[in-house]
Amino acid sequence: MEALEEKEEEEQREEEELKALEISAKLQDSETKVSMEQVCVPSDVPEPLPCFDSRSSCPNCSRLITCVSCPGSDFDWSSIDTSQLPSSYKTNSLKEKKLLHIADHFLQQYTHLCPDRKPLFLHPVNECGVEKFVSTTVRPTLLPYTELYHWDGCASFVSDYLTMEPLRSPITPPSSLYSPTTILKYQQGNCFDFSVLLCSMLIGAGYDAYCVHGYATREICTLDETLELCPLLGKPQEVPKEEVKKSNKYRVKPPPDLQSKFELQQEAKKKAETEAAQKNEEREEEKVTEVEKPKHDPLYGLRVHAWVLVLSGKREVPETFFINPFTGNSHSTMDEHFLGIESIWNHRNYWVNMQDCWNGCKQEKEEEDVSFDMPPSWVAPIQISPREFETRCSQGRKVILYKKAKLEKWAPYLNGNGLVKRLTIYADLDCTKVVEVREWYKNREDMLDMREVNKQTQLTTEYFSPGHLLGLKAHTYTSLEPETEHTMEFYNEARVDGLQKRVENSNEITEYFVGRDDFLHIRHMEFGKRGKKIHLAGTRTDINSRPIVQIKECFHRNLEKPADEDVAERIFLITEEMIHLTYHLKDKYITASKKNFFKAAERDRKGSEIIMTPEMCITYQVGSSEKDKKLLHLYKLLQELTEEEKQLKQQVRQSEAEVLNILKICEKEETAVKLSVSIYDTERNEKRKQQYEATKNTMEDELLGQEEQDLDYLAPFLIQIGHREKMTKRQALRVRDDCLTDFKHRLINKANIIQARFEKAVEELQKKDQWFQENQNRLSAEEEEDFLARYSETTFHIHILALRLNREKQMAPQKYLALEEKLRKDPRLAEHLGHA
Repeated sequence: MEALEEKEEEEQREEEELKALEISAKLQDSETKVSMEQVCVPSDVPEPLPCFDSRSSCPNCSRLITCVSCPGSDFDWSSIDTSQLPSSYKTNSLKEKKLLHIADHFLQQYTHLCPDRKPLFLHPVNECGVEKFVSTTVRPTLLPYTELYHWDGCASFVSDYLTMEPLRSPITPPSSLYSPTTILKYQQGNCFDFSVLLCSMLIGAGYDAYCVHGYATREICTLDETLELCPLLGKPQEVPKEEVKKSNKYRVKPPPDLQSKFELQQEAKKKAETEAAQKNEEREEEKVTEVEKPKHDPLYGLRVHAWVLVLSGKREVPETFFINPFTGNSHSTMDEHFLGIESIWNHRNYWVNMQDCWNGCKQEKEEEDVSFDMPPSWVAPIQISPREFETRCSQGRKVILYKKAKLEKWAPYLNGNGLVKRLTIYADLDCTKVVEVREWYKNREDMLDMREVNKQTQLTTEYFSPGHLLGLKAHTYTSLEPETEHTMEFYNEARVDGLQKRVENSNEITEYFVGRDDFLHIRHMEFGKRGKKIHLAGTRTDINSRPIVQIKECFHRNLEKPADEDVAERIFLITEEMIHLTYHLKDKYITASKKNFFKAAERDRKGSEIIMTPEMCITYQVGSSEKDKKLLHLYKLLQELTEEEKQLKQQVRQSEAEVLNILKICEKEETAVKLSVSIYDTERNEKRKQQYEATKNTMEDELLGQEEQDLDYLAPFLIQIGHREKMTKRQALRVRDDCLTDFKHRLINKANIIQARFEKAVEELQKKDQWFQENQNRLSAEEEEDFLARYSETTFHIHILALRLNREKQMAPQKYLALEEKLRKDPRLAEHLGHA
């Protein structure tokens, strides 16, 4: 009761405060006449654009309804249904009414003290026509998606999901501010709607974020990015390294300059030419920038815009920055596109900028925060379904125009080939001459991640994620025809041979290896021309293959071997039947050991082996080595090299076959693209789930039938009569009698086993008792205690056996009668035993 009385007193107190505020507001209105300053527009401002003239506005909120020339203009805000919205959207609580009165009082004081300033954006109406303070429209929300845990993910989602709607008047803030839930539902909104939604998500994710009402350039306000470089094309800035000069009092006298003065003059001449060329390029770039420079904006500095401010500190943000909600890009607080700030707010407070904005936002300073008891947000919880989060863009597609580039985005699974993003790069500002096309893919079974196509050279480069069938990482080609120019990169960790890269053209194949045990890192193969030109399609690689002319292999240094025994390079000249070996350099030597073998003299014309002679091998040995001078050692080395040459030829043919296989698979994958679906995607896995359930039910039925067949109690007896579907009465009686007789024997055997165990346990107990009587006086206390424990355990075991034996004797007749009844009702015997 006391709590209720206190609550009533508090409500009465709040009502009295509201009445007092209303009276004071009326008195102040009657005493003070505040004139709202008209917006100062330059004389050269043209008449309002047709875009704004051709639009009608909602009678409740002055929102734009229709316009042909603006994005998102075909949506009618007056047709939205507000009947299902919560009561907090349609009414104000006492605390909110009190806040609105305080805001009105503050606005009157502000306009009186600062008559030159524009009206503040304090309490616009919502979708139900009810005034709401802007801070209460912010609803901090953390959504259950990993991407939305970071500011860039939130900004990207908001810019993609919503369609931009320009302000009705570019120089005044809107008279309405809808809730983030309504904005998400209809996927339309102006810069203030974008900012409130993004700020709600950022605060929910733990960032110190604020909505900003201020002024920006025409390009920012109208989402004109045709003069901006696409973020996907931007290169990271290289930070120049400063050379630290150490001053030393005592220095060694430098050696005399032995450089040629003529060479220095030539270098200076070349340097001057390059500098002149750079200056010419800079002049041309300046001319281009002058042409591309945006035209003069008569409303410069007057265009109203809203964006988001993120302060440093929370979430380890190192530096304060702005976020343009239209694009989702971050900007420095010194960015010249943001010209001034009127006010900022979050879910807890509202701040007005009292500083001079003549130099944009560069000189804005923060002041001490004054806490305020802000009412809770009237907005319903923000929710985004997995389907909406995945689809993002309206209709699943979005197009953004940049300077000499066009970016297209699609929702996953919208395109059958998995395409989610395409960047088209042009050579001119009118976007007519295509230079390059870059495409990004997702959820492809062939693991294709990105494709770059140079339209000038027709060079295509494909990038694959880890997991490709053949370990492919990147593939560069002009045509998928074999024996043309191809560059293939592989994930060498996924391959046994450590192949990292393979470059092929019509006459050569070069392979690069990493991490091999034999220290091989390059293999270069050269081919000759065929006798006749044939097509390889449908033919084996070892038939009419390109003749191998040369195989060259390069090896890294193996520190476990001496340098003059560690081969650095070996060349197999197949057509000339020669082998060249070059060894690694020894320490303090400038030349390497070499060996040249001539295979032509290894066999005579009849094919019989010839004895090794010194003329068959030319050796250059750095230092002295008796081992290399021996012919036996050279002969064995030649035999080893001959065997390795045969293996290398096979490996070359395998490489050719692998290239053909990769080209065939790539062509097949591109003609019949398959998309993979995650096991967590329940919506797309519905068909697979139904198929799985149907297969599972079929298997369960089969297993159930098999179990019933396996557990058939009459199976042993039906075997004796041959498993006949129809039995005679005599056969049925025989099966019944055999079954009952067998069951009777099983019951008797079971009882006999229990009886035998019982008798054995009793006999053991008697023996233990007799032993105890004889040795009782000689037992210690511990032995006696141990005996009594075992005696008690045996007694319990005898008791259990006695119970089981009695129960078996009682249940045996009942079990026999139950089986007899079951046999009588069995469908296979009922025809002959039902009337018996």
